[in-house]
Amino acid sequence: TTKKGIGPAYGDKIARSGLRMLDLTDPKSFHEKLRQVVEEKNLVIVRAYGGEPFDADAIADEYLTMAQRITPLLTDASLLIHRALADGQDVLFEGAQGTLLDIDHGTYPFVTSSSPGAGGVTSGSGVGPKAIDEVVGVSKAYITRVGAGPFPTELFDAIGDRLVDVGGEYGVVTGRRRRPGWLDLVLLRYAARINSLTSLFITKLDVLSGLEEVKVATSYDLDGDTTNELPAGNDAIERCVPRYETFPGWDEDLGTVRSWNELPVNARTYIEFIEDTTGIPIRWVSVGAERQQLLER
Repeated sequence: TTKKGIGPAYGDKIARSGLRMLDLTDPKSFHEKLRQVVEEKNLVIVRAYGGEPFDADAIADEYLTMAQRITPLLTDASLLIHRALADGQDVLFEGAQGTLLDIDHGTYPFVTSSSPGAGGVTSGSGVGPKAIDEVVGVSKAYITRVGAGPFPTELFDAIGDRLVDVGGEYGVVTGRRRRPGWLDLVLLRYAARINSLTSLFITKLDVLSGLEEVKVATSYDLDGDTTNELPAGNDAIERCVPRYETFPGWDEDLGTVRSWNELPVNARTYIEFIEDTTGIPIRWVSVGAERQQLLER
């Protein structure tokens, strides 16, 4: 994990002992709730881990000072969004992490604590699913993972090292080296199904430039049988052997490409195969980190 306290925070939420922004609006109630939580946490911190206890009064003073700036910004987010929709405004939700890190639909327990998939929009914002018009899936032209967990198409060779170096594949929070691999269409189709994707945005196509050939997994061999679907359970996923389609690579630098037709033929063929195999329209392709390095089809 990133060790930033996400797991414990969600643990408190599910245990109904978590504190919310709303609690900051009532200093007396906040102090009392905090005191109860700190007493409970200190038992674990001191007795289980031999750490120093926290001071509830000091924490309350710190956060109630912050509350003077925070509470004027608090609002009923669901009501705010619904009023915007009623006024004909566009509302954009952005998810963090990815489908395979979803607490319910990911490779549990190698997951985050929340629902980063499209379904998390409804529970996180208070906007019902019928209000959502489009769901755009974002995928790299290859695939990466940070930390432990099953990864059928992982690369342990020089090509993998190249993807990491050229793509700058290091965790934003922890700085850990990401694990690289070929694009996995079994996983991408799974993500499309879980999220009801209406379109795809493929990023980092430029990172693949210079490779002699590019591979993409289309199915798995699992215990001698072919499967097009993601198996249930990490043990089964670990036994999966990818079956690849191989495409000729391209040498051109894509950083200056500004339209779909300017892409090398081999790059277009690769993107079109992803689209045809997933059945999801690819509306955007990025060829660099800058805003202008974006191709809209």
